[in-house]
Amino acid sequence: MAHVWRVPKPERVPEPTPPKRRLWHFFVGALGGLSRWAIWTLATIAVLLLLVWVASYAMDSPLTRYMQRTVNQRLKGYTASLERAHFNPFNLSVTLHGVGLVQDAHPDPAIARFPEVWADLEWSSLLHGRVVAKFEFTEPVLYVDRNHLEQEAKDPTPVKEHGWQEALEAVYPFKMNLFRVRNGRITYVERRGTRPLELKGLTIEAHNIRNVRSPDREYPSSVMVQTGVFDHGRAGLDGRADFMAEPHPTFKGDATLDQIVLDYFAPILERYHVIVRKGVLAAVGSVEYGRDFQTVHLKTLAVTGLSADYDYRPAAPKPEQAVAEATTEKAAEVSNAPDTMLRADDIRVTGTLGLINHGATPPYRAFFSNIDVSVKNFSNHFSEGPATARMTGKFMDSGRTQVAATFRPENKGPDFDLDVRIDDTDMTTMNDMLRAYGKFDVVRGLFSLYTELKVKNQMVDGYIKPLFRDLKAFDKRQDVEKSLFRKLYEKLVGGVSKLLENRTPRREVATKTTLHGELGGVGPTKVSTGQALANLIRNAFFRAILPGFDAELRGGGRGESGRQVGKNQPPHVDRPALDVAPPAKTESKR
Repeated sequence: MAHVWRVPKPERVPEPTPPKRRLWHFFVGALGGLSRWAIWTLATIAVLLLLVWVASYAMDSPLTRYMQRTVNQRLKGYTASLERAHFNPFNLSVTLHGVGLVQDAHPDPAIARFPEVWADLEWSSLLHGRVVAKFEFTEPVLYVDRNHLEQEAKDPTPVKEHGWQEALEAVYPFKMNLFRVRNGRITYVERRGTRPLELKGLTIEAHNIRNVRSPDREYPSSVMVQTGVFDHGRAGLDGRADFMAEPHPTFKGDATLDQIVLDYFAPILERYHVIVRKGVLAAVGSVEYGRDFQTVHLKTLAVTGLSADYDYRPAAPKPEQAVAEATTEKAAEVSNAPDTMLRADDIRVTGTLGLINHGATPPYRAFFSNIDVSVKNFSNHFSEGPATARMTGKFMDSGRTQVAATFRPENKGPDFDLDVRIDDTDMTTMNDMLRAYGKFDVVRGLFSLYTELKVKNQMVDGYIKPLFRDLKAFDKRQDVEKSLFRKLYEKLVGGVSKLLENRTPRREVATKTTLHGELGGVGPTKVSTGQALANLIRNAFFRAILPGFDAELRGGGRGESGRQVGKNQPPHVDRPALDVAPPAKTESKR
């Protein structure tokens, strides 16, 4: 077969690609296809837009003066300043730069500073036939001190009637439907020289504010708040609201607190005679603020490393006394209010708690250290079943302490059981108390206390049994500078104690005091559970035991080494976490 030789075809040379046409060439080409009339029309529109843009900036100065004047005409008790205002005619937005706000009664320092405020139409709402606005505040700074608050309290005009809404409408004429804060800061200073309370990196978003009025307990608007607290703490709020509800806006959502350092609050708490040196707070819960009820449900509340004292002063200055009385009245009002429900599933406190009594001479401090407090199923009405509490610690840093308590529904006033056991407290740590009430001190001795109390129907029943062991109330080296009469008295106390010691291996002096009587209260007024506990501690311990110390030596009895604290009380266990409903309404009889 003959071989056929095929001549190879020449390779095709690729055709050169035409150069890309630039946008300008495309634009010129497009114009080339238009009529002269169309070209002049487009040019006229472009020039008009350019003139409008230039005019918008030229109007900044008169617009700034107009807005500042109009806003201040609508504010009451406050004055605003404005560096520059700009209106964007293309998207119908208004931007304010350098907004300041001062309180007329206390203008220095300024109460607020807003570097930028932006208001615009919420275009998406136009699809639903609603013309509303959105406001955005970038890096706002709010500064409040105690003088600001005091001046506001003196002002007869309520806070909500200072013209805030009218001032915003002077900036932008449409109702606000979206409110947003980016990277804000809020600072409160109690007094000079104290650390400020600061919220940093504050973010707030509230949507659908101008919703139509909703039925009760329906919340159409979403709300989110996130902020840093002090140096390392965080706080958050996430829920829904009805900003159009009457007589006030309503809200329901979840709240969290984490790593809140309590000693920042020390300057404020001093007004209420509470001294806080350290402690960290964390909490998780929910809140509902309705038209005619309020509920707060804490799933967990933990205070760790607490060091705090109550500073009791019987002759407090009048302003502080007024604040304390107002706080007590408000606490009692909240505790008994049928439309307020406070609930805590699990409360845990560790640290040190004490009482400093400046009403005695000399003043003394009684405290419990290494405490571990656990409270379960607590509520202000105890309507969700009994609340139980347990505590362990050391009285005066030495006496082993156990406490058990049960709180039942307050149908006819406080209703609770309290068991306390304190073993082997070093009595030398109690010398200030002994000097204040017994007019002597000791150089050796151990103090123990056992008590069971039941409070019900405004009555208290139970007993208190103190024990004193190895007591010595006289020492030559310690008492060199004391008077002869004082030495004889303290030696007598120690001698009587030795004569009356029980003939047991522990060699104790003991007596048992029975308690029975009314809790107190003026007329039909009933004391609260907190007041009842405070009265029992003050009357039973500081007035029954310490003032009658030498009388106790005339008693007799045995210790209670085998006694179990809380054995007759309900178990201290977690209960299922339920949604806290608003209190049921009771219809009044005609």
